[in-house]
Amino acid sequence: MSQSTLPRPTFDRRDFIKASALAGGGLLLSALIPSRAFSKTDLPSSFEPNFFIRIDSKGAITIISKNPEIGQGIKTSLPMIVAEELEAPWESVTVEAAPYVPGLFGWQGAGGSGATPGHYHYFRQVGAVGRAMLENAAAQTWGVSSDECQADQGVVKHLKSKKTLAYKDLVATAATMEAPALEEVSLKDPKTFKLLGKRITGVDNRKLVTGEPLFGIDQQAEGMRHACYLKCPAFGGSPRSANLETIKRMKGVVDAYLVTDQAGIAPGIAIVASDSWSAQKAMESLQVLWNEGSVSEQNSLLYDQNAQERFASEGPVIREDGDVEAVFSQAPTVVEAQYKYPYLSHATLEPQNTTALYQDGKLTIWSPTQNPGSAVDQVASSLEIPKENIHLEITRIGGGFGRRLMSDFVAEAAYIAKRNEGVPIKLTWTREQDMQQDYYRAAGWHSLKGAVDSDGKLAAWKNHFVTLGHNSTEQSGHGAGISSDELPARFVEHYLQQQSILSSNVPMGWWRAPGSCALAFVIQSFMDELAVAAKVDPLAFRLNLLGPDRKVPADNPRSPDYDTARMKGVLRQAAEKAGWGKSLAKGRGQGIAFHFSHQGYVAVVADVSVSQNGSLKVEKLTAAVDVGPIVNLSGAENQVHGSMLDALNSAWRQEITVENGRVRQGNFDTYPMLRISDAPKLDAVFIQSDNPPTGLGEPAFPPTTPAITNAIYAACGKRVRSLPLIKNDLSWS
Repeated sequence: MSQSTLPRPTFDRRDFIKASALAGGGLLLSALIPSRAFSKTDLPSSFEPNFFIRIDSKGAITIISKNPEIGQGIKTSLPMIVAEELEAPWESVTVEAAPYVPGLFGWQGAGGSGATPGHYHYFRQVGAVGRAMLENAAAQTWGVSSDECQADQGVVKHLKSKKTLAYKDLVATAATMEAPALEEVSLKDPKTFKLLGKRITGVDNRKLVTGEPLFGIDQQAEGMRHACYLKCPAFGGSPRSANLETIKRMKGVVDAYLVTDQAGIAPGIAIVASDSWSAQKAMESLQVLWNEGSVSEQNSLLYDQNAQERFASEGPVIREDGDVEAVFSQAPTVVEAQYKYPYLSHATLEPQNTTALYQDGKLTIWSPTQNPGSAVDQVASSLEIPKENIHLEITRIGGGFGRRLMSDFVAEAAYIAKRNEGVPIKLTWTREQDMQQDYYRAAGWHSLKGAVDSDGKLAAWKNHFVTLGHNSTEQSGHGAGISSDELPARFVEHYLQQQSILSSNVPMGWWRAPGSCALAFVIQSFMDELAVAAKVDPLAFRLNLLGPDRKVPADNPRSPDYDTARMKGVLRQAAEKAGWGKSLAKGRGQGIAFHFSHQGYVAVVADVSVSQNGSLKVEKLTAAVDVGPIVNLSGAENQVHGSMLDALNSAWRQEITVENGRVRQGNFDTYPMLRISDAPKLDAVFIQSDNPPTGLGEPAFPPTTPAITNAIYAACGKRVRSLPLIKNDLSWS
């Protein structure tokens, strides 16, 4: 009988969670949590728990955290959900990071703001099972009904007699009991939450401020050697020759060699040295003859010219509703404008790095990766090592923003480690390598035309979007496309969306709020232009567009449905919180924008001042956020504040330009980061509801930039249609 003809196992819901005794006394609660990697109808063939709670005989509680921590606070917030339902005193909880285990934990990545919505309900259920078992154990001990017992912060109370038993005194009994099925337990009324919705500090905070090893770049091992890996500065190039014999004679250098034909690894030159300084100095001394071929023909200016040429004709249509041209010919107000934005680098504070040890056919990896499953797959395929022989420890990550969804740096470290069997190898990229060998947020160009009717309402919208494909004119790069459902589609009767794709060999990747981070700037800015042209308040213009409260279904199966009540709710809340509509002197302005991304509704109001000589000061950013219930208020504020600062940072001065197939910028002197003196006041208000919770790492980013650019127009009458802001003349008289 072939594997495919075997009957599928029948899973009882009770099989999703099991209890067992810990060695030395205590309760181990193991659960199988459905995740993005498998659905309820595609379960493993046996009970393979991917989530654990341990309560030992001293009352210490350990909760496993399986997702990478990249600063989004997930290592704190997800265990909080369990602890809330478990009635565990937070000070008794220790969070333990899980290693990557293929097929066990489901998707163990960090990206798409998906961890909270993916786990919230199940983690509540698992915590509630633990609470029910402890209550049952107390009831059995006292010989009473479990209905008379109530868990409360590490103890179970008998409501009639007021007797109490601590969890540590109940775990041995609980471990002998069968765990109730997840659906059989009652979840707490959110009104009784003691932990969720409060400000809780991160579980790693003490280690962060005291400098204890946490990150990938902190990894140390006895006998460790350090590696560099130099790739062609022009994308897609490869080394033909290098002064390797000279390099090998340099102090501290152990080995140096060309890599030209290794599958899954970009061609380059590997250097191994006894210390990182020697490795870096050797890399700086490399004299390489590169084979660049035609790759050096790629240029940002050329893309710009090609985009303008595409605008001269109609582009391939990806959505057409009504008849925009007929409306344009009759509408009292028609506005046309072109927008553009540049490539951006992720520029993570911690450069890419990985430590790897290959020994006896097995590979151990310590890596700050957002995508450990993909990393193991790439390493296994590239080095022909069975996946079961690869063990990956996920370290804390010093900034991801999507960069570490790619696994190039992991594969390079693993490759060098395999050649140096028995020796731990730490590969560390320089800042310049990181910025010049990134997977970039794609540049884009938009030619827009909009019409407003005599009532001041949006009547027609046309957008010819020119974007980039990776060596393709048919398929846009990662995060570079536009949905046929993108706003204001579904809200305007006459709508035309075109998309032309320029071929480029510049790598593109998922950036923070991919797609939305740039599209919101264009769409919300042009919407502001139309509102101004119609002499309608920009807030009222948007509210009129959204219409009555209702659910607006998506036409594209990959797009979300919209809830206009929630859309309007964040707009009104942000406006109220920021004092929208107040009278301001010339040179001061407010702008508003909203966007829906990653299931989150966010509106932002920006307050800016622009001096007559064009100096910009963003005074304040106010966000209204609706992502359902908030898990950790401190973490939520951090993510919203951080998103707004990140948006301001990238919009103001950052730009990646390509010349002769290579990136010009190399460090923060040419790719400036926001300074503390530039940081505005920040405010965030959360509209909490019973809607399912959604992630918060990304949705506050997209509306921030257009809120700022709209505020600039209000302040000085200069419309910003291209980024970065620094390249716009904002002076006025």
